[in-house]
Amino acid sequence: MAKFETVRLTTAQATIRFLINQYSERDGKEYRLIPGTFGIFGHGNVCGIGQALLQNELDSTPDGGVMEYYMPRNEQGAVHAAAAFAKAKNRLQTLAVTTSIGPGALNMVTGAALATTNRVPVLLLPSDQFATRYPDPVLQQLEDPRSLDVTVNDAFRCVSRFFDRINRPEQLMPSLMNAMRVLTDPAETGAVVLAMPQDVQAEAFDWPVGMFEKRVWHVRRPAVSETEMARAAAIIKSAKRPLIVSGGGTIYAEASQELRDLASATGIPVSDTQAGKGAINFDHECAVGGVGSTGANSANHLADKADVVIGVGTRYSDFTTASHTQFKNPDVRFVNINVKAFDAAKHAGEMVVADAKLALAALKEALGDYRVDEAYTKEIASEREDWFQKTAECYGAHDQELPAQTEVFGALNDMMGDNDVVINAAGSMPGDLQCLWQAKTPVQYHVEYAFSCMGYEIPAAMGVKMALPDSEVVAIVGDGTYQMLPMELATVVQENIKVIYVLLQNYGFSSIGALSESRGSQRFGTRYRMGAGNPHNEDGELLPVDIAKNAESWGIKVLKVHTIEEFRDAYRQAEKSEQAVMIHIETNLFGPNPPNCSYWDVAVPEVSRIESTQQARKEYEDALVDQRHYWKQ
Repeated sequence: MAKFETVRLTTAQATIRFLINQYSERDGKEYRLIPGTFGIFGHGNVCGIGQALLQNELDSTPDGGVMEYYMPRNEQGAVHAAAAFAKAKNRLQTLAVTTSIGPGALNMVTGAALATTNRVPVLLLPSDQFATRYPDPVLQQLEDPRSLDVTVNDAFRCVSRFFDRINRPEQLMPSLMNAMRVLTDPAETGAVVLAMPQDVQAEAFDWPVGMFEKRVWHVRRPAVSETEMARAAAIIKSAKRPLIVSGGGTIYAEASQELRDLASATGIPVSDTQAGKGAINFDHECAVGGVGSTGANSANHLADKADVVIGVGTRYSDFTTASHTQFKNPDVRFVNINVKAFDAAKHAGEMVVADAKLALAALKEALGDYRVDEAYTKEIASEREDWFQKTAECYGAHDQELPAQTEVFGALNDMMGDNDVVINAAGSMPGDLQCLWQAKTPVQYHVEYAFSCMGYEIPAAMGVKMALPDSEVVAIVGDGTYQMLPMELATVVQENIKVIYVLLQNYGFSSIGALSESRGSQRFGTRYRMGAGNPHNEDGELLPVDIAKNAESWGIKVLKVHTIEEFRDAYRQAEKSEQAVMIHIETNLFGPNPPNCSYWDVAVPEVSRIESTQQARKEYEDALVDQRHYWKQ
């Protein structure tokens, strides 16, 4: 057997050295695939991955570069930050997260699910029990009497795109290669999990030197099939009322210019999903706004009558389709452009499995001189004009004691720059934002609404700022989501990451409260009020919880304001600050919210002793009349 030059390293040291030398490339531009690692250390990784990171920090020369280390406070928050970083980098870079075993590892499961649901890459390195099983059970080990090979890390299998357990050092080599393959695969990317027993992390092995040479992973742009495109173009040419639904895949493929060019050439209106907002600038003559349950009436009115829906890089969530009630034309057909065949096949659509940038350019060419007729163009313009008026009304002042959150959004939309970033994830805010936000660029709108994970916003702002240091990063945080995951504020302070947090305090779960009321459950359990002895569907005394002081205790500068004028002044102060700032403002729990003509299916009990629930059930049954699978009738 031929002898290869080797270097003796622990499994953990080899992992870090390998990761430092991995690069992604697309369109001739190279990026360090994993430029940094978040890590919370316990007995499972402090002497493994932790020691390897320390060794690299003290002397990076042998490893080929620096692996930046960041110290988070919560493992879930660290994964959220890594996912937000990857999203902001259009999936061409991501970050790694290492944890100890047991609770530390399991804290990452929610973050892994978020990354995989959103189709964004993250690399997770949870520690595991001893491979030798001498210390058995080790501290924090959950024993399964059915199999000694099962550990808590098996919980990652259903929420990751690749999972492996490294029980011997030499297993690391094929595992790392497959991990990089998935992280750089535009169709199959998501959470990648390499579970590492703590004894194996510290075990030495003679690794081939070639393993640590620079390797470039070329991110594919799947080519367009001429036959698929011909079939798709024929369907679109037959359309009288086509509509584009642009999803996150358009942005990840950096296909915004191709989308604008197609719309300009054909006059086809472009609606967007939460992940796709900003792919077309709001002031483009064909941009009609968000579509679906949290969309704008301008898009939804057109969607109701569309005869051909062209989905570009969308996974068609229930919010996009309004729980299969949105596209009401009985003869509607779908043409789906997606790198992932699983998504391209949805709604019995004509599949174009290809990169969005290449496919949109090819579609423009294939459509030739096709253009929608003048009557449809005028209808599009009328819908846009009407919605701009509705948006101005929502963004304007309302006659009430506390400002509506829509007024805050209006102020931000007015003051933020084209390449600044607004972040949100859960509650009523994503709905208002998709309805109203006038995105100017693909960078500006960052709303995580695939997993819609409360607690995402605070760590996500950190990750986005790390990815886009020249952008002003603004995370809008409700009082509910703040209480889920505030501890990463300490990381923001420690790492001196300049972000702006806008804390909307309305003393309750606004979104789920409104949903509860509309479905006959009387806002039960959604108000932050003193509950002892009081019904949980009624208002009581406000809780003595001071979120502003809590944020200050983490080291964040807090500006408390009461009016929109004061908010604008505070935002200008925050822009000038070199440190993180939180602007705290109380808003009206009850809105008002923007008008919306679409539906979201939330099942109401068939039987109930509560009159409000009985009434809601009747309304629910009426609403389901429009629900169907999208087969041509």
